[in-house]
Amino acid sequence: MQAESNARGAHTAPIFEGWQGVLLVASTYVYFLIFAQFGFLRRLAEIRIPENSLPLIMGAMAIGGVGMSLLAPRLRLWACPSCRLHTGLVGCALTTVWALLPLNVFTAAAVAFTIGVSLGLLTVTLVANLPLWIGIDRPLVKVGVGTALGYFLCNFPPLFTASPRWIALTSAVCCLVALIVARSRLHYLQPLPAEPIERKPVAFPLVLVWFTALVWLDSAAFYIIQNSPGLKAGTWQGDLHLWRAGMLHFAAALVSAWLLARRGVSLALALALAALGSACLLLLDPARVSIAAVLYPIGVSLYSVALVAYPSFLLPAASQAERARAAGYLYALAGWAGSALGIGMGRNLHYVPIAFVAAAAVLFALPWLWNTIAARRLSKSIQIQALVVAVVMGIAFALTLVVHPAGHSFANAMALTPVERGRRVYIAEGCINCHSQYVRPNTADVLMWGPVTGLEEIRREQPPLIGNRRQGPDLSQVGARRSPLWLRIHFMQPRDVSYDSIMPRYDYLFRDGRGDDLIVYLASLNSRGHWSAIASWQPSDNAIAQARSIDGRMLFAEHCATCHAADGAARGKWSASFHSLPPDLVRGPMKHVAGDEAQAQFRMDIARISKFGLRGTDMPGHEYLPDEQIVAIADFVVNQREASQK
Repeated sequence: MQAESNARGAHTAPIFEGWQGVLLVASTYVYFLIFAQFGFLRRLAEIRIPENSLPLIMGAMAIGGVGMSLLAPRLRLWACPSCRLHTGLVGCALTTVWALLPLNVFTAAAVAFTIGVSLGLLTVTLVANLPLWIGIDRPLVKVGVGTALGYFLCNFPPLFTASPRWIALTSAVCCLVALIVARSRLHYLQPLPAEPIERKPVAFPLVLVWFTALVWLDSAAFYIIQNSPGLKAGTWQGDLHLWRAGMLHFAAALVSAWLLARRGVSLALALALAALGSACLLLLDPARVSIAAVLYPIGVSLYSVALVAYPSFLLPAASQAERARAAGYLYALAGWAGSALGIGMGRNLHYVPIAFVAAAAVLFALPWLWNTIAARRLSKSIQIQALVVAVVMGIAFALTLVVHPAGHSFANAMALTPVERGRRVYIAEGCINCHSQYVRPNTADVLMWGPVTGLEEIRREQPPLIGNRRQGPDLSQVGARRSPLWLRIHFMQPRDVSYDSIMPRYDYLFRDGRGDDLIVYLASLNSRGHWSAIASWQPSDNAIAQARSIDGRMLFAEHCATCHAADGAARGKWSASFHSLPPDLVRGPMKHVAGDEAQAQFRMDIARISKFGLRGTDMPGHEYLPDEQIVAIADFVVNQREASQK
């Protein structure tokens, strides 16, 4: 604090001095968070870039970011900080426009690489020279305000939920605003670093490890939440959740600035670890997602302010060149490498192991142990730091062991049966948001989905999963209507077996066995009574009459050809997995049926199989199709058979 006081005594600062730095920090965070790490991926999904190409594309971004972060402090070109900052901002703005053009895998990787290079140059230059734009009067407060504004804008519901085009354009506008701000008159011709606030500054290598662990946890948690619909629904899906996250980010950023000014970087990062580590532990139990949704933004903002302020004002190095090199290492290793490792953990494991959180806590405990051994006592600051981390993370760990309403904790999850584990996956992934498990009595549900479940049986479920809306079919008896193979294909590639399905892909569930457990659970939802009702079904005379004016060939192509045509998607990709390969009903041979009565019965059998599937096989039903469309499909199949006999 002495350095800030001396600076204020020697310089009477205007009330709005340093606003340029605040806007530069906010704009940089907006571009990085809402475009580079979010909107760009949504743009790739929008133009249907293959998912298996994403590691290559994002790897190109990481290579560009790491390379430029390490190279920027050593470049001899653009000697003036303003020139470098302008170059980085122009590069960032151009990538937003480039991303809106038609892209393939190669050009998308080129865009990603340019994003990384531009961000590497921008962030290292800004942080190494931040006193030029933010001044030396209460700089940590201004860094906190800039970070708070950046995160709040990124969680602003109209922006967060906007299309990739609008996200890109908004990010471009932020870059242009920052470019104008960066060209304004500077208050200082040379950076004026502040002296370290902590009496015993922590060594830079240890701080680098701390930041890497925090970014790793942040990236892993973000990926897990973003790719788990159930977790996403309880964190930042919906305006209310976004407003809450934005306000938590804003408040935590201001608290972080205060902590950095009063206690230094050590306590601020320890609190960030306590919040982020606790959030990762709580995400292991879907019942605790509401608590994790509060802790996650708090932890992120606590360390994000320090990520900017540490190399600018808290690093125990006086020269601008030393700050630039430290910023390069910090953003290359902690920022880019830590983010890539966290995303890799989330992608491969889809959870953060308890052992990893514990290892991160040990890294923060090392200086406490060292001080204890060296001085044989702990300072008051370190005592507070140790107590806060131990209490917060201890509570979070205890919550993962407490029995929740579903009757089980994460600790004994592996002791559950596959059906019980699958039910937990069903709850965690938010399947209830689109699928009911309740057949409405005395309605068409009974014929389509199966017999009615008694109220007493529903009450015994903990929790009941009857649902309150249907964007997809009812699943109360899905095990009687869909085979395990069909369910697997539908989870991994929905549109391969269900024409124009709006269901998202859940292929990531099969990387750690959760998908297999989910299939076992759904297969257990099976009632034998359903098939007795199906046996008596037949279309009405009106449906048979209407079928004559319907194009059965088109309906067959949409709903049946995926398995029953030689070039069908499911038939081609999963041919080795079928119990019996579905017959080719377009070109393949079919058994001849003689006699009018036999012909009529054959037509009815085809219609019934098309409507309800074939028990004991991989043949699914199409219960949701009107009877006249079912008859039209049956007519097409019969006509194909007759044509093949000529």
